[in-house]
Amino acid sequence: MPRPLPQSIIDPKLLEEVKSVYRDLAQRPIERNCERRTECCHFKITGETPYLTKGEAIIAAKAWKASGRSKLPERKNGSCPFLEEGSGKCHIYEGRPFGCRTHFCKAAGGAYARREVIDLIRRLERVDIALKGEGPLALPIAIQKVLLQ
Repeated sequence: MPRPLPQSIIDPKLLEEVKSVYRDLAQRPIERNCERRTECCHFKITGETPYLTKGEAIIAAKAWKASGRSKLPERKNGSCPFLEEGSGKCHIYEGRPFGCRTHFCKAAGGAYARREVIDLIRRLERVDIALKGEGPLALPIAIQKVLLQ
């Protein structure tokens, strides 16, 4: 298992590349209309859990800490730990991972096809390799690993 890099020695250019992927995705002319039903945030119901590369996990964990939190809540109902249960608000919306940005329920237009975003996925994979990541990990696991560093 690769040794984790301490947060203090992570090259900020690598995290900037992840943010650049997110910005580039936002510029794609792929129509989606999220109605904030939060169905995609209930992993147990959908059977879908976003998988994050290490760079994505670091950005999401930083957003989580910036919201004043340090530990992930335990969610027995299988919902995303970043989802505010009462309001359906995402606590890390600006720092949400690629999978959350590309997976939409049918009512919102459905998920992006892999072929539409494969170039962006490859960029995230290159950052993961540079960060000595383990490849994409399920959201709760990826975030927990980063929070424990």
